[in-house]
Amino acid sequence: MSLNLDDKKAVVAEISAEVAKAQTIVVAEYRGIQVSAMTKLRAEARKQGVYLRVLKNTLARRAVQDTSFAGLGEHMVGPLVYGISADPVAAAKVLADFAKLNDKIVIKAGSYEGKVLSAAEVGQLASIPSRDVLLAMLLGVMQAPVSAFARGLAALAAKKSEGAPAEAAAVEAAPEAA
Repeated sequence: MSLNLDDKKAVVAEISAEVAKAQTIVVAEYRGIQVSAMTKLRAEARKQGVYLRVLKNTLARRAVQDTSFAGLGEHMVGPLVYGISADPVAAAKVLADFAKLNDKIVIKAGSYEGKVLSAAEVGQLASIPSRDVLLAMLLGVMQAPVSAFARGLAALAAKKSEGAPAEAAAVEAAPEAA
């Protein structure tokens, strides 16, 4: 279905708005994928907060023009699905994980912080834990000394309470002997 000029402008404006919020864009070829598989990919992307869309490459090039993602324009060839995310690893993770399960999705390139990434680099970016996982790991590291100290105090208190009756009997027997 062909778009008229107003529709094209609306699509470019919508994509430009998403690109303005984005930290990462990943492009993948979807040639020969079944509709049910694409529906699953879209559902997973939505769940992870990734904007996923099939676009005309000329409209996508126009949307990323004059942005830090402009270098990605030379990779915009063929039937592509675009994953755009504000989370640096979410788009790469969604598309890379899906590409492992479905060989019809082939990651072509990506862009992060103004740098164009190859398919291998997108895979490396996808292997980085998400922001939430990294924050949980940091919290665990920060809590470890405090919880170890608390366990030490609890063990010391338990040891003292076990030894307390014997010490009390020794103290009571000592005044009688004197």
